[in-house]
Amino acid sequence: MTLELKLLVWSMALALVQMLIALLAAIAQVGILPLVGNREKLPAFDGWAGRAQRAHRNMLESLTIFAALVLVALVAGKSNVVTALGAQLFFWSRLAYAPVYVIGIPWLRTGLWGVSFAGLLQILSQLL
Repeated sequence: MTLELKLLVWSMALALVQMLIALLAAIAQVGILPLVGNREKLPAFDGWAGRAQRAHRNMLESLTIFAALVLVALVAGKSNVVTALGAQLFFWSRLAYAPVYVIGIPWLRTGLWGVSFAGLLQILSQLL
């Protein structure tokens, strides 16, 4: 398995952990009963629960692009040191991004997002 594929698997594991954290934060904020229903009148989450939910959503948005780029690179035979570095930039910055977002450190969060975006661009550069 290539490094890019390994990091894709680890990125999916990170998304699952973020999902669990967002769920636990939601339970802590509103209790479990409102969450097992249809969630039609669920209040907006605030504080760390809202940040955990937004961080998870952001990961899912980025993960779809990362997965597509990694899989296309693999199928096209374009995996190389540049795509491997891009995947590493993406994964490690997303790993740091999650707790930074939940804690609420805005400028650092944005910088880490930028590093993950640069990783995506690096992989894309090998496919164009």
